Amino acid sequence: TLCASGAALAAEPVCTKEPKSAWMSEDAMKAKIADMGYQKIKTFKITGSCYEIYGYDKANKRAEVYFNPVNGAVVQNNVD
Repeated sequence: TLCASGAALAAEPVCTKEPKSAWMSEDAMKAKIADMGYQKIKTFKITGSCYEIYGYDKANKRAEVYFNPVNGAVVQNNVD
């Protein structure tokens, strides 16, 4: 039988294969995230090959979002 928690099943996405030298700076990414309407960012971190945030979207819904660190595109968006 398979026994796995939900966290183990939800693997983090692969956002880029580019080296970190090609990534946007954290400040540039934070500015882009704000321009996209994300607000009240509680956490901004690097997770694997992604920039990840925990905050709220423009509809004021809680969001966990993974971004491509090279171009800022949303790779995965989990909204409550």
